[in-house]
Amino acid sequence: MTEPTTPSAEPRLRVIDAGGHAVVRRRRSWIAQAAWQTLGKWGARIGGAWVLAVAFLAVFGPVLASSHPLLWRDAADPDAGWGGWWSPLLVNLTAIDVWLLAAAALGGVMAMCGWMSAGSRWGAWCLGTLILVPLCGWASAWRWLNSGTGDTPAGLWMLLAVLAAIGLAIYMGALVQAWQASRPQGERYAYARWVVLLVVAAWAVPLIAEPPLPPQTVVYSQYREAIADRPDDIAAVFTLLPYSPNDRFRDLPDQRLLPPSLAHPMGTTAFGEDLATRMVHASRIALAIGLVATGIAVFIGVVVGAAMGYFVGKVDLLGMRAIEVFDAIPVIFLLIMIVAFYGRSLMLMMTILGLTGWVGYALFVRAEFLRLRNADYVLAARAAGVPTRAILFRHLLPNGVTPVLVLASFGIAGAITTESVLSFLGLGLVNEPSWGQMLAQAQSIGGGFKWWLAIYPGGAIFLTVLAYNLIGEALRDALDPKTA
Repeated sequence: MTEPTTPSAEPRLRVIDAGGHAVVRRRRSWIAQAAWQTLGKWGARIGGAWVLAVAFLAVFGPVLASSHPLLWRDAADPDAGWGGWWSPLLVNLTAIDVWLLAAAALGGVMAMCGWMSAGSRWGAWCLGTLILVPLCGWASAWRWLNSGTGDTPAGLWMLLAVLAAIGLAIYMGALVQAWQASRPQGERYAYARWVVLLVVAAWAVPLIAEPPLPPQTVVYSQYREAIADRPDDIAAVFTLLPYSPNDRFRDLPDQRLLPPSLAHPMGTTAFGEDLATRMVHASRIALAIGLVATGIAVFIGVVVGAAMGYFVGKVDLLGMRAIEVFDAIPVIFLLIMIVAFYGRSLMLMMTILGLTGWVGYALFVRAEFLRLRNADYVLAARAAGVPTRAILFRHLLPNGVTPVLVLASFGIAGAITTESVLSFLGLGLVNEPSWGQMLAQAQSIGGGFKWWLAIYPGGAIFLTVLAYNLIGEALRDALDPKTA
């Protein structure tokens, strides 16, 4: 038995429990209801579990698989760090590694802050990740944060700076939470916009003034050689997989195309790298290209489709001509041409996929806006003098975004497949691990077919694409009122 309470800024329900007592509970939002219905299907649970596993490997891969020891102590150099101990792994983390690890840590902290509203936690997480950008990408700040002097281990300042950024984000989230309780909704949105703009402007200046750090050459065999030469002086703690993705074991006998063993659980590649390590690090490429490319396509598609569906007339005519042009572009051949002229770049590949993949989203949004533009609540908003921007993004978009959410899950799978096809053809990334690149080595290298180079990368591609398709199917059923 449920009874709606008096309308307020935060809808609630009065629920009568078994003992006859009235309990006031917060009403679930539309997003929460859709997520709950989606997770109620076994397909979405299985697909979500695999996607979460891939995301975990993408974020924590550098601390799970690396040739750099987690802890290192050389008895011949007792003054380094604390009692001779220091962390080569922490020092050799890249800027994107630190940013992802810190963002994941901040997300975990925000998830435990139940006393904050969902909007405040989301805003605090965004603020914290923005603060961490210059610390990870600004060359001078990176050198200082990664330095070690005297009794201070290398990388300690970086760790303290990340913790300080997380603490500042929590503090700002608490301030926003307290401020929201005493301000009307319009002022909250204005305040949030100004905070985001100020943070981005303040931290974008050092990034523009000085470019990020260039890539550095790393000798992975130095640790194995030191242990072999002076085993009594060296103490080390390695990661779960003690190999880096580009470690080709030049200090050891021929390690190329070895079958799975205890030393290499998934075997080695044609260049001698450990396949299991490359599989872990390649998950970041698959996740990034799917999310970034689809995010660009969704943004462009929503903006263009919303303008076409709401304004119609000449705007709709021009938009349809643009859709016809972009829909006729062969994406694979365009990517091959771009690679031939501008080289192999992950950012360029994601940008091209995003700029050419927005057509389907625009058509879906256009159809929804054409259906909703003459709805009663839209006509009432126009009569009340509500600005066009508010009608588009506050009234129409939340009601017409359903097809976009479903299509985006399939778009992520398509982007991953496209990158795998390019890598399989030898046109993908060179120095970065990719599932398609490893799959291509199964047959193109002499010596016959290597089954481990086909099963593991091919299985990862298949399961990832299948997982996103399962999530998309469940999300479509949850958001479709005809199947509810």
